Amino acid sequence: MCGYVGIYKPNSFTKEDDEFLKVMSEEIQHRGPDSDGYFSDDSIGFGFRRLAFLDLTPNGRQPLFTDDKKKVICFNGEIYNHDEIRQELIKEGYTFHTKTDTEVLLKGYDRYKEGVLDKLRGMFAFSVWDLEEKELFIARDFFGIKPMYYTQNTKDGSFLFGSEIKAFLKNPNFNKEFNEKALKPFLTNEYSAYEETFFKGVYKLEAGHYLKIKDGNMEKVQYFKPYMKPTNKSLDEYVEDVENVVKETVDLYKRSHSPLGCFLSGGVDSSYIFSLAQTDETFSVGFKDYDKDYNETDLARELSEIKGKQNYKVLIDADDCFDALPQIQYYMDEPHANLSAVPMYFLSKLAREHVKGVLSGEGADELFGGYFSYGETANMHKYRKLPFGLRHFLRKRALNMKNGRARKFLIKGGSELHEEFIGQAKVFEPEHADAILKPEYRDAQNPFDVAKRFYKSVQGKTKLQKMQLLDMKYWLPGNILLKGDKMSSCSSLEVRTPFLDPKVYEVAASIPDNYKIDGDDFKIALRKAAEKVMPPDWSNRKKVGFPVPIRYWLREDKYYNMVKEEITSDVAKKFFDTDALVKLLDDHYHERAMNQRYIWTVYAFLIWYREYFINR
Repeated sequence: MCGYVGIYKPNSFTKEDDEFLKVMSEEIQHRGPDSDGYFSDDSIGFGFRRLAFLDLTPNGRQPLFTDDKKKVICFNGEIYNHDEIRQELIKEGYTFHTKTDTEVLLKGYDRYKEGVLDKLRGMFAFSVWDLEEKELFIARDFFGIKPMYYTQNTKDGSFLFGSEIKAFLKNPNFNKEFNEKALKPFLTNEYSAYEETFFKGVYKLEAGHYLKIKDGNMEKVQYFKPYMKPTNKSLDEYVEDVENVVKETVDLYKRSHSPLGCFLSGGVDSSYIFSLAQTDETFSVGFKDYDKDYNETDLARELSEIKGKQNYKVLIDADDCFDALPQIQYYMDEPHANLSAVPMYFLSKLAREHVKGVLSGEGADELFGGYFSYGETANMHKYRKLPFGLRHFLRKRALNMKNGRARKFLIKGGSELHEEFIGQAKVFEPEHADAILKPEYRDAQNPFDVAKRFYKSVQGKTKLQKMQLLDMKYWLPGNILLKGDKMSSCSSLEVRTPFLDPKVYEVAASIPDNYKIDGDDFKIALRKAAEKVMPPDWSNRKKVGFPVPIRYWLREDKYYNMVKEEITSDVAKKFFDTDALVKLLDDHYHERAMNQRYIWTVYAFLIWYREYFINR
């Protein structure tokens, strides 16, 4: 993990821009505290922050040049199969002066241009400047593990790009403007899901895409598109495929010149990765006073002991979480209301005290079918036998019910797919978002419409496949992976995700639905493969995730009052009907409804807004 920033100004880059570049780079020092590096010519400048994993000598510093000095690269990520590509390039006549994957990537691009992307196994966001052709190439990895932002919303027309938006704010030519169209979909999605961010004119480079920029003209190309292509094999054959590819991938992802550990919960995904990796140290997080539902650290410790390894854990409480939230929202760049960002923040801090990088289990749920929302309960299956018109009528009535299980059941059972499933999170229904928003913030994308358009683009796929592909388009890069990157990078920790390897994905995409989910059984093929290397108590354990006891905290006077003060503030009044917000909070406090996710989503946004538009 590293970080970099860039300023592109064709034929007009100045010494003043060099100074801006340094200040921008310093703003993301947390991504790479080991060293910095800079390059500029008359058209472009790079600023780089390094967290060293390969070739720990000064030879590994970036920006890095080709031998003929015609191309220069900045690269954030890891290319795990760099040794294999290196040998291929040596046969092509290339020589190497470092042991880094950066040099392999640069010379691979020199040889194959964008074709090098098809050879890579890893996570990456990188930029190559061709000094001779005056062309800028920027690429982001297949699933969006590493972030990349860009904008031309600047006073001087310069094009800014880099690993984190906060760096742009340090450039005095950047126009910092709130994107009023981002708030409404955020209230439904709980994260910033679409290309344009909460900063007007600032965009995410989408996963599996690259940009080519020359003479001020930009071309964006999708080089990787997630797919589902089930084959016809027996379950045992699929299990063997999973077993072989995950083992080989974990071995590959362990390559490092710096120490690695494992994030470890009580679930099958992280437990499977750890059981294969056998790192000396594991790291876990839980919540004080909530051992039964919100603390799996004992399970992680037990598995670590079975494997003869050392487990470290941290237990956090409500004060820890509320105190850290401003920092969390600042490091996220955009408002983020997934509660699991909180434990991830503390878990990363713990791990960084012992190692520079960890292996983790992200991606298994999306690829192998692990989310409960992908399945259907027996009661829901029976309910769907009723005429859709009746169920849709009951859905409309349920929208005005108090939040609870009955309401969720009726809404899900009476929805079309694009209403039922927009990803793993659905907080406010769009019409309820309108009800709490001031009028000027209601004109924005409707997540239901976005999902509907996406489902039309994957016609012919099964319902499960459509949901998985939608999650890979939005939820995985925009929520899960972004949270993992930002919460680890603020502690200068690298997170490696073996399940999100192209070879693993190829196997996962070949597995038919019935070997992913069957009734109450999820990730069937993956779990059976995991049984080979760990006890059944772990391979068969149901998914828990990173639950946070926020519903209890909001019924304590201290946190109720803290949140109430924020949601009735002048800042809140700018965006919301604060009386409606107080009603949501009071109904939750008095146990008339379960409104914790509504409240937390609004609260997280307000804390973020303070960090970026008031405090800084």
